[in-house]
Amino acid sequence: MNIVLLGPPGSGKGTQATLLSEKLGIPHISTGDILRRSFGTEQGDRAAGYMNRGELVPDSILISIVRDRLSQPDCRAGCILDGYPRTIPQADALSHILAGLNQKIDIVLDIEVPDSELIARLSSRRVCTCGATYHLIFNPPQNPGVCDRCGKALYQRDDDTEESVRNRLIVYKKETQPLIDYYKDRKLLVTIDGSRSIEQISEEIWAVVSENN
Repeated sequence: MNIVLLGPPGSGKGTQATLLSEKLGIPHISTGDILRRSFGTEQGDRAAGYMNRGELVPDSILISIVRDRLSQPDCRAGCILDGYPRTIPQADALSHILAGLNQKIDIVLDIEVPDSELIARLSSRRVCTCGATYHLIFNPPQNPGVCDRCGKALYQRDDDTEESVRNRLIVYKKETQPLIDYYKDRKLLVTIDGSRSIEQISEEIWAVVSENN
């Protein structure tokens, strides 16, 4: 079974992908995973060059890397794709790659969360120079503003400020809406309410996947 997971930053799709991967016994493949596993190959090193310059990896390179990854033995029973595809050409290529493997996309899950909640989730993250990460709502430090591990002051990353989060969500919607429409037209899209607990979301996803499996 091949599943594509869509969802904005802070929607928890990575967590849900991991839980689903464990239940189905198929790999959870994120864009980062695809790229990391390709390093050391010709295509992977080309991708690394773009990333090191802060540029987007061209579709042609990423598609080639995805083709290689999906051809691996652990993907024979399917996979869960998180962060890929991001563009319509990538989505078209994914369908062709899977067709060549006698597979197809079975379902696309779109985890939706109100912007106000996403902003609250993402802007509540705090980090320490020692590498520890906290969340003021879900995983607060024992003493406010102080790292449990080393006692240093916690700080908010620049990309976690409310303004930055709003901008990230604007970019995500602009990039992803065409994909949502693409998969909706193909009767593959199922929208999941991501504003509930991890357990509730997981239960709904499992019910949807079981119906389509």
